[in-house]
Amino acid sequence: MSSKEKFNTKERPHKVNGFWQFIELVASTAMLLPVKGKINKVNCEGLKPPYIVLSNHGSMVDFAVAAKAVYPNKTGWVASIEEFNGREWIFRQIGVIYKRKFTGDITVVKHILHALTKDKTSVVIYPEARFSLIGATERIDGALGKLAKVAKCPVVILTMTGNFLRSPQWNKHPYRKVPVSAEFKQVVTREETEALSADEIQKRIEDNFHYDDYAWQKQNHIKINSPERATNIHKVLYRCPHCEKEFTTYSKGKKIWCEDCGTVWDMDEYGTLKAENTETRFSSPVEWYNWEREKVREEVRSGNYKFEDTARLEWLECSKKGFKPLGEVKLTQDYNGFTMTGTIDGKPFEFNRPAPSMSSCHIEYDYKGRGDAIDLCTLEDTYFVFPLTAKNCLTKLHFATEELYDYMTEKKD
Repeated sequence: MSSKEKFNTKERPHKVNGFWQFIELVASTAMLLPVKGKINKVNCEGLKPPYIVLSNHGSMVDFAVAAKAVYPNKTGWVASIEEFNGREWIFRQIGVIYKRKFTGDITVVKHILHALTKDKTSVVIYPEARFSLIGATERIDGALGKLAKVAKCPVVILTMTGNFLRSPQWNKHPYRKVPVSAEFKQVVTREETEALSADEIQKRIEDNFHYDDYAWQKQNHIKINSPERATNIHKVLYRCPHCEKEFTTYSKGKKIWCEDCGTVWDMDEYGTLKAENTETRFSSPVEWYNWEREKVREEVRSGNYKFEDTARLEWLECSKKGFKPLGEVKLTQDYNGFTMTGTIDGKPFEFNRPAPSMSSCHIEYDYKGRGDAIDLCTLEDTYFVFPLTAKNCLTKLHFATEELYDYMTEKKD
């Protein structure tokens, strides 16, 4: 695809000036008033910018928590390119660095290093590269140790709790009354970036990057009395643990049920699941979610995995024009990765991202009211793909992308 106004990926990140930092502070303070936003700083004696902040990502309040945690120091941000739509100028002013999801773009790395080493500005990175789907740790970027080693910058991990439960991606509104707290912990000092290898830094990051909002809720007796606390959780808990059939679950209010076998679960005010008419196999949504992943792993490694559907295709033309509808394509996910074929503007259209080139994928439940979407990118283009007939398939596609990556990478080695 082509556009006369394509996004300028070469433009360097702007260093935030005092005015925009003040605007950030005011906006962040306002966002945090309803949630308290307590931040506990650990091992931060002598910590000076620039440093790399690695943050978990549960909801929009995360940006306010990060801004407050870093203040009075200035920071830049790494954000997905579609977030620039209609607000590129503002994003540039507050130091946001573009990123196309799950692509190996060396330009983005150069922009991050420029902010850290030239502008001496800290950078906030969300290493899972997406909002959390279940409020627990997902895979993180495997090159963070190399980045810290090259930049010679300290690494801080910002772990938030309550942020996901307040506004889960499968049911963002209404907001739940949940306190949000955070730990801002230096895990690698500036001196250690010189002394440790990139692999040792990466291991330390991975050892410290852990969270589970449902476990935190239960341990701290955080009561969520929202009558909609389980609504749409079937978007992630799509497979029945009783009859083991896929895409048969549904949820509303505080109930989840299987439309095939009739099993019903209740989610109590502390996030615990209990089956009403059979034995409870998983009391934690995270355990249920991880079991689904294991089933997808088994399917992939059996050699029989394949997904096909017709999909509506939209292309991110530029930040001013946003997404352009292109028409319908055939979408396939198998051992060749993601493939799209069809006819666009009277011409044959083909797209493929091989499985070993995508360590994960970004999905959006009901993206801006337009339906469930998969974000598929190249270095030049961003496509949002909306499956048209497959029922509630996104979470499984997310699992399959990661499992296909592992499987095909191992075979290649």
